[in-house]
Amino acid sequence: MPTANGTGVDCANAGYRRLFESDELTVGLGFPLTGTSQSTPDIDRELELARHAESLGFDGLWARDVPTYWPAFGDAGQTFDTWPWLSHVAAHTDEPALGTASVVLTLRHPIHVAKSAATVDRLSDGRLVLGVASGDRDPEFPAFDIDREERGELFRERFEAIRTLWTAESPELEGEWGSLDGQLEIVPEPTSESIPMLPTGNARQSREWIAEHGDGWLFYHLPERTLEEYVQRWRADAGDEPYAMAVRVEVADDPATGPEQLHLGYRAGIEWFRDYFARLDAYGVDHVIVSIENEDPEAAMTRFAEAIVAE
Repeated sequence: MPTANGTGVDCANAGYRRLFESDELTVGLGFPLTGTSQSTPDIDRELELARHAESLGFDGLWARDVPTYWPAFGDAGQTFDTWPWLSHVAAHTDEPALGTASVVLTLRHPIHVAKSAATVDRLSDGRLVLGVASGDRDPEFPAFDIDREERGELFRERFEAIRTLWTAESPELEGEWGSLDGQLEIVPEPTSESIPMLPTGNARQSREWIAEHGDGWLFYHLPERTLEEYVQRWRADAGDEPYAMAVRVEVADDPATGPEQLHLGYRAGIEWFRDYFARLDAYGVDHVIVSIENEDPEAAMTRFAEAIVAE
């Protein structure tokens, strides 16, 4: 069974086991499943696609944490706030892990994160896995009265505070966000001792810090040679701790179509994607979050699952 490094115990979290217990590469999907990133997705259609993804055997469903929409950035995530959205998805699915990719800890109060995450974890029967990040949208920092240059320190402090809030009785904590003197506890408790947290990108931390404190590493799409080197270095620091990544995918109609570079991903035929995901598995990648970019996401999802997820 995989180990949650931050807790030092075998991880009982059902979502973490679904993603990482197998020795084989697992595959999840990133919301919005309809491909809409700059306006409000249709809720019924998103849930219909989520249930379809579950029936096809996808291992995870991942929601972005984007507090505001910055038009210059060009991506509103899945639009809906992470916690109520994942709670809604939890009510309409039974088995896939539910992930955040990723909660921006620097912009959220650790008590709110601890309580919200534990609530979703309970409502989903332990399926929640947290990607956590330091943030990359510059105008959001003054909007939240956060010094952008202090992201690294804030991330570490809030990461460690959240872990303590889940695991300690009557916690005593002090940080720039506030203080607890042992009189208060955070309820509900997670379904397991702690909810797994995977720092995303570098999160303004060293790889050694991530290996020591995180329950895995979630990274962005990289060129294959660079990816192989990253995974090798991660294994040297973290042993068997999971390595997950995200990639954009557009499935071409012709199965034999060669790869065309997209921003953070590829357009290609399903034959190339089958070989590509086999290489990811060989490099030692444990989980891939796929963002489907096709106009008919249901058909593309089905073709992808039949060729790769069911392998």
